Amino acid sequence: MDTSSIVNILFLVALVLLVGVSGGILYLSAIKWRDRRLQSRDKLK
Repeated sequence: MDTSSIVNILFLVALVLLVGVSGGILYLSAIKWRDRRLQSRDKLK
């Protein structure tokens, strides 16, 4: 394997991991926001 192809593969792996971690953080943030909203709605009832 050529050095440039190894670098390209590592870059793609890093990019996929970055997108995966970012997506997970966004998902958890959205779930937390939804739970807070539902709890505040229940307190008003």
